Amino acid sequence: MRVTLATGLMCAAFLPGQEKRLTFEVASIKPTKPGERGGGMRVMPGGQEFVTEGVSLRFMTGFMYWVPTRQVTGGPAWLDSDQWDIAAKADRPHDLEDLREMFRNLLADEFKLKLRKEVKEGPVYALTVDKSGLKMKLNEAPWDFEVSVKSGPGGVTIGKRVSIQRLCYQLEQILQRDERPVIDKTGLPGYYDFTLSFLPELPPGFNKDNLPESIRDRPSIFDAIKQQLGLKLEAQKGPAEYYVVEHAEKPAN
Repeated sequence: MRVTLATGLMCAAFLPGQEKRLTFEVASIKPTKPGERGGGMRVMPGGQEFVTEGVSLRFMTGFMYWVPTRQVTGGPAWLDSDQWDIAAKADRPHDLEDLREMFRNLLADEFKLKLRKEVKEGPVYALTVDKSGLKMKLNEAPWDFEVSVKSGPGGVTIGKRVSIQRLCYQLEQILQRDERPVIDKTGLPGYYDFTLSFLPELPPGFNKDNLPESIRDRPSIFDAIKQQLGLKLEAQKGPAEYYVVEHAEKPAN
């Protein structure tokens, strides 16, 4: 196990009057053992710990910048092949955006990750508010450290206190076969609750009649977004963010 006292990593870089750089107090980083299944990334209850289980550096990077892994390009092959278990703990509970900033700084400090952001024009899905009006519920409560997007009974998607940027990322996962980035054109700055029930994309040749009736009768993802969220996805051309890996190193043992 590798333990790093992150509070001392960058202290020499601060000048009087500068805002303190957000870092975890301690972090354990180790390769995932062969044969162990990945468990994704999540904040633990209490809002003080951020953990990953069996996750590649490319996936971590995309998740931290809310872009799919296909929009994180470049870098050595081990960015995809090697997986990592990370347990990082802050000095106290923080809000989600602070914890995400800490994790981005951890990647820069421990993996020596250097990125270059590029904006490319191309095919995208533009997410806008439908003319029928917004149907998601505004959530102005403080973050309760719960996972914001998760699967509910019957395979529906349940969102709790979800930003539009996070929703765009989720829709990109659902529509990954299209390989179109989902860009926010809603102008909505807040956090929202919703339940999204849709017919998943089926493999070629799969007979829809083999599905349970409760799933078979669900609308497409495009109709569900309009009917249940009051939003609209429209295929068009527009700018999307890409991150180019200019440098990365495996953490020292």
